[in-house]
Amino acid sequence: METDTQVNAERLRAEVSSKYRDVALRPNDSYHFHTGRFLADRLGYDTSVVAALPDEAVESFAGVANPFSLRWLAAGEKVVDIGSGAGFDCFIAAGQVGPSGRVVGVDMTAEMLEKSRRTAAAMDMANVEFRAGLAERLPVEDGWADVVISNGVINLCADKRQVFAEIRRVLRPGGHLQFSDIANGQPVPEAAIRNIDLWTA
Repeated sequence: METDTQVNAERLRAEVSSKYRDVALRPNDSYHFHTGRFLADRLGYDTSVVAALPDEAVESFAGVANPFSLRWLAAGEKVVDIGSGAGFDCFIAAGQVGPSGRVVGVDMTAEMLEKSRRTAAAMDMANVEFRAGLAERLPVEDGWADVVISNGVINLCADKRQVFAEIRRVLRPGGHLQFSDIANGQPVPEAAIRNIDLWTA
């Protein structure tokens, strides 16, 4: 499959997964990005909502902004979170859509999936499910979602056109895309694009 860049997509996924495996297993270590409750507060999440979550639901959070600042989710909506990590944004979404709604988190890192599933079970969140998968091949049926959210993940995908094609596929007509990410408006040298260390840093 042709990608947007010359970076090796499989190797990039392996490096990204390795980085976030560490965040799942050792959330209190130092990284080149902020994590946890400090980050959630800095990004403007509702402090009372975050305070009500157990540490396991928050400590591995490593987003770049607050996708819920774009629009509060409605009760009963069906949501897909691309790159759901340890589930922080999924748990926020589940609270907004309520018991009549449904949230599906998709992640490729086994340790993040294990942590998110364990936390969801401990919180008795029956309206949240976590599936193994890639942003480029979402394990979600066509037109299922009312909303797709993502937080700092699409920038880590080599084939962004395919990611957005998948988002369009899983969204119902008139659905919402609410994502936070890092974008660069300047040309990037080809040598830098091929440097996976720069992608993950």
